[in-house]
Amino acid sequence: MRSMSDYKPHFEIIGNYRLIDDGVRPEATIMLRANGKEMHEADTGVGPVDALAKVLKKSLKSLFPEIDEVKLIDFSSRIFDPGAGTAAGVEVEILFSNGKDAWRVKAFSENINRASFLALVDGFEYGILVSREKKVQ
Repeated sequence: MRSMSDYKPHFEIIGNYRLIDDGVRPEATIMLRANGKEMHEADTGVGPVDALAKVLKKSLKSLFPEIDEVKLIDFSSRIFDPGAGTAAGVEVEILFSNGKDAWRVKAFSENINRASFLALVDGFEYGILVSREKKVQ
C-alpha cells in the first residue's frame, strides 16, 4: 500500500515507540497523529509485543472504532544469519483478523521489538483500510 503514489495512511507515528520491559509487565508508549489530532498513550501487556499492540489499538480506537474488531491471531519470527548471534536480523510475521477477513504482515529489523512494531502498524493500517473500503461499497 505504501508504495502506491496516491496512498495516504490513516495515521502517522510521531517519533518512535518507547518500550520499558522489566520482564514482568512491559509498558509501551506511543505518539501518533490522525485526522489532525495528536495522541500520546501508554499501556502494558503480558509481553513487549502485546504492550505495543495494546497501545496502538488504544491510540487508534477513538478515531477508528473499527480497530476494535482487529485481533492478532498468530505471531512468529525467523532469525536471519544465526551466526550473528544477538545481532542477527529478525523477520516477524503477524496474522490479523477482523472476524471476516484475515491478512498477514511481515516486517524485518535487527531488533525483534522494532520488527514487531512495524508489522503491527502495517497490520492495523490495513485493518482500517479494509473496513473503510467496505463501508464505501
